[in-house]
Amino acid sequence: MARLVIVSNRVPDPDETSGPRAGGLAVGVAEALTPGTLWFGWSGRRAEKTTALPRCIEAKGLTYATIDLGEAEYRAFYLGFSNGTLWPLFHMMPSLTVFDREEYVIYREVNQAFAAALLPLLRPDDMIWIHDYQLLGVAAALRELGVTNRIGFFLHIPFPAPALFEILPPAAELLDNMLAHDVIGFQTARDREHFLTSLRALPGSHIAADGLISHNGRHAVSVVTPIGIDADAFSALAIRAARHVATKRMIESLAGRALMIGVDRLDYTKGLPARFDAYSRFLSTHPEHRRQISFLQVAAPSREEVERYRALREELNYKTGEINGAYSDFDWVPLRYMARPVSRTLIAGFYRTARIGLVTPLRDGMNLVAKEYVAAQNPTDPGVLVLSRFAGAAAGLPEALLVNPFDIDAVAEAIGTALVMPLDERQGRHAALLARVREESAAAYCRAFTARLAEGNSVHGH
Repeated sequence: MARLVIVSNRVPDPDETSGPRAGGLAVGVAEALTPGTLWFGWSGRRAEKTTALPRCIEAKGLTYATIDLGEAEYRAFYLGFSNGTLWPLFHMMPSLTVFDREEYVIYREVNQAFAAALLPLLRPDDMIWIHDYQLLGVAAALRELGVTNRIGFFLHIPFPAPALFEILPPAAELLDNMLAHDVIGFQTARDREHFLTSLRALPGSHIAADGLISHNGRHAVSVVTPIGIDADAFSALAIRAARHVATKRMIESLAGRALMIGVDRLDYTKGLPARFDAYSRFLSTHPEHRRQISFLQVAAPSREEVERYRALREELNYKTGEINGAYSDFDWVPLRYMARPVSRTLIAGFYRTARIGLVTPLRDGMNLVAKEYVAAQNPTDPGVLVLSRFAGAAAGLPEALLVNPFDIDAVAEAIGTALVMPLDERQGRHAALLARVREESAAAYCRAFTARLAEGNSVHGH
């Protein structure tokens, strides 16, 4: 068996790969972490300058190799081009996209630094699996260093519509870099189609009927492999967590009311201001339900050094005060807003008790919260998932109540529908959703992608 080398912007703490604070990437690739796997990337630490030699630690049969980023590189590569340019543009928010040529130059340099630091760790038969938008140029840099190994890439966020992608000054160069991979994976068929449509405009590229891409003598294939979770393990976690003292305290505090829950990173793509507005609209248009529901929104802070994120936090604080000021009673607070991380275990228990899971991002690559909410439900008395049509998860979860998050009246109506949905309909929808979440699991994601990556060199031009 060839060794798998995972390359991602951040390498998780070895103790947290499946723990309470694990992110979507760590949860999704946990199944691929067989003994001997090497995981390479940024340590999360900043130094005076980017380190050239990786620091390696062994844990649970895996090797974690990390480099530190220089402060200037962190600002230009991470806060700048990755999160100030690619993140908003790929989430189809061109008005929030800022392009600075110098930041892009440093983005390329950091991608080259990743490749140079990884090179001495590589073996001739390693399969390399690179993750996400921060590292679009690493494979091209590895090829320039003479690496001929199989290299795959998976984009966790959406790929933008071609008319938006071409706004980006280095769009053609980034596409060219992506074609240094052998396998290029996307969350949804729509993302893959956006990529292929952009590619058709690139001189010298050809897309065959079977999806094989050829470009300047190299060959690549694009695949759709949606990321998932281990549904049974999460369900078991939710059952255990529902017995926790904290979960029981939360249930007691509801005083018999239905719980609606939202769990997100504090990010403008998650549509939280519009979600709060939709809840406010629901309370104003459905006075009969006012004291029947309590909405808990957990929003863990992220990228707090970026002004736009600080402004979002202030906006949500303001809206929370406005809603609670307008609708609270002496024994009822309609909106509970927690702007801090809550452990995955506690969240699992909260999901299980929640009548409604509200997942309404303006745009999302996948959104595993939707899948976790489904897995956490009690099948005999399940809650209802209200899900944005613009989350990648919507493609595989058609039995959810699908909404346009920009239409606050539609979201308000969906909350009302979910609150009064009869038991048999809730059970029917949940059974269908759970079957899909089980099928599109983390294990299935890892198997599907690595199987394509492991396919021999028969379709190869090197």
